[in-house]
Amino acid sequence: MPAKSLIKIIDALTTRRGAVAGAIALLALGSALALGSAPAVSTGANIKVAQADTSAPFSAEQKQAIERIVRDYLVKNPEVLLEVGRELEKRQAEMQVAEHRRIILENKDKIFTSPADFVLGNPNGDITIVEFFDYNCPWCKRAVGELMKLIEADSNVKVVLKEFPIFGENSIFAAKAAMASRAQGKYLDFHIALMKERQVTKDNVFKIAQKVGLDVEKLKADMDNPEFEAAIKQTSAIAQALAIEGTPGYVVDAKVNVGFLALDGLRQMIGEARKEGCQVC
Repeated sequence: MPAKSLIKIIDALTTRRGAVAGAIALLALGSALALGSAPAVSTGANIKVAQADTSAPFSAEQKQAIERIVRDYLVKNPEVLLEVGRELEKRQAEMQVAEHRRIILENKDKIFTSPADFVLGNPNGDITIVEFFDYNCPWCKRAVGELMKLIEADSNVKVVLKEFPIFGENSIFAAKAAMASRAQGKYLDFHIALMKERQVTKDNVFKIAQKVGLDVEKLKADMDNPEFEAAIKQTSAIAQALAIEGTPGYVVDAKVNVGFLALDGLRQMIGEARKEGCQVC
């Protein structure tokens, strides 16, 4: 029996009306295995079974027979489990992609055009890539250079930097300081300087700010803006919905990637979005 056929039978067994049909198929399979050949014709016996009441529950004997047939088949054909596993992974991946698309469409403005986020590259680019990052994430520090290479190589890309501090209070403090630096027009310089620091803490944030020419006292005052806390919470909620549990995370059109991407990986996501046509961007 081909693995695809078994998958269809398993599908049938997961539906109320299909359970009996699936059971019949499995029982027929058991008979075929016992006889050494597949059933080629309908007999009075299987017609009678097919006409049975589909609302009636299986008897204990029927359940045992089904379980025995399935077990025997799988023991004799263990490679089927690999194909079933691959099919399950494929379906789960398809479901996740569809769910991501739904969430991104529902939160389009919050993800791509939030006023709390800084924009790199072409603000009117045909493709937008959104990065979720943390200043204490080693991979995010590597990602800065890749994003800068990207906007240098592709003049039609918009990059949205989304503060997503997941590594504790120091990261939250740094994120608020970075958002506050926009009032002084120094966000990008400050952002790059923070990323160059091996570890960002409450103790060195203002020292770094001073080095890039920020008015530290004004920065401290601006950090108290409640909108920054609200923006971080909003980003965290979106990330959770999209299963972005680590950094960096990327959203390109309606697709999500969790984990570091070098320039080639970023270009691939952008190229696919352009080829398939934007669903969101």
